[in-house]
Amino acid sequence: MDGWAALILAAGAGKRFGAAGGGGKLLTDLAGAPVIRRTAQAVLRAGFGEVLVASGAEYRAIAAALEGLACRIVRAPDWEEGMAASLRAGLAALGTAERGVFVFLGDMPLVPVELCAPLAELASRAGYAARPRVAGKPGHPAAFTRAALPDLARLTGDIGAAALLKGRKDGVAYLETDAAGAVLDIDTPDDLAAAERAWKACATSATSESAISRGALPKP
Repeated sequence: MDGWAALILAAGAGKRFGAAGGGGKLLTDLAGAPVIRRTAQAVLRAGFGEVLVASGAEYRAIAAALEGLACRIVRAPDWEEGMAASLRAGLAALGTAERGVFVFLGDMPLVPVELCAPLAELASRAGYAARPRVAGKPGHPAAFTRAALPDLARLTGDIGAAALLKGRKDGVAYLETDAAGAVLDIDTPDDLAAAERAWKACATSATSESAISRGALPKP
């Protein structure tokens, strides 16, 4: 992922999560760690040249949750404006992103980072952007080439990066996948429960594959 940076959006108050989460869905526990930490850990595994996290509503708590991880926390002072504010803050703080930037959402801890390399290749070929698509539904992460960065920086209000791609035919490519993590975000307690089930299933699979490779378990 040389030449590509990653920007994780984590500036909102998470109001849709409800009273049970106290508005802090990114700080809610998922398998022993805050959701935002799980997301950041996944993104870091992809090998980006730079990983930034744009935060606002829970800046101090988010920074504490990410302590020890090789990512930079950026404050979005006007986070209440909406998603565009955190995008602008993150882009303004970017170092050298020679090829472009991947946009991740902080509430998607199961994001399929194994798709980053093919998405980067697709975006470069298309010229503007690429993103995964699951059963016709666009997902994350979204890869934007340098050609798209000025457009991202001009967004305002509660408009995310996806607004630039919706309905656009030229310069945008889609990677068809069955990776449910590309569309699984956490907006409600029910979403969190679904993420917990998926996380446990992935952990069980990883443990089994490790045991198989060691010869402790037979191949299925």
